[in-house]
Parts: sequence; structure tokens; C-alpha cells
Amino acid sequence: MSGSVRLDAWIWAVRVTKTRSAATAACRGGHVKVNGQSAKAAQPVRIGDEVRVRIAGFDRILVVQQLLTKRVGAPLAAAAFEDRTPARPDPVAAQMVPRRDRGAGRPTKRERRELDRLRGRDDER
Repeated sequence: MSGSVRLDAWIWAVRVTKTRSAATAACRGGHVKVNGQSAKAAQPVRIGDEVRVRIAGFDRILVVQQLLTKRVGAPLAAAAFEDRTPARPDPVAAQMVPRRDRGAGRPTKRERRELDRLRGRDDER
């Protein structure tokens, strides 16, 4: 096998996306980064590269362990990368995010200060 594989083919082969065209679209949309740089679909991927794929608002961080060009079964695909994705926040903590009612207008100065305090952005002037 060669020393590199197309990025979109690798993302599809390790089952990150359902189709290769979806992998290509993710690259085109800027949702894929290789070693911290935005990547095009045809960019070569090598063993040891870090691939970040944004799916459903969260980044999956994968380190390439094996180069694949063809889609393989889930156990073989899982062995082709090291998953360094941090754990997602639990749904209970995600619900605690304050939300304003739609159409409530801009917050007053007092409400803005309360929101900043709640978010941990105390202004110390």
C-alpha cells in the first residue's frame, strides 16, 4: 500500500461518514482539518496525522493508525484510528444554558450584567 490515501476516501473507509460524497462535502464545507489546517478532499493523509471532523456540532478527533481506501467492517475500521475525541457534555448540563424567550428584545443593562455573571465573565473595572 502507498504511503498516503485521499482524505475523503479515508474518512469514508473508517465509517466517519456514510458516503464518500458526504466526506467530500464535509471537506468542501471546511468541516475537516488535518494537523490543524483546513483540508481539501484530495489531500493525502499519512499514518500519525490528526484528523478533526465536525459532525452535528461536535469535533471528532482521530489519529490515523492505518491507511484504508476501501470501506471495511466496523471492527477493522475502529482499529484504523485512535479516537481522541473528548467526552460530550451530559444532557443535563447542556440544558442549563440560559435562553431568552424569542421576541423578548435586547436585554437591559441589568439583565446583561446578570447573564455575564452567570457565564463567568465578571467585568472588573
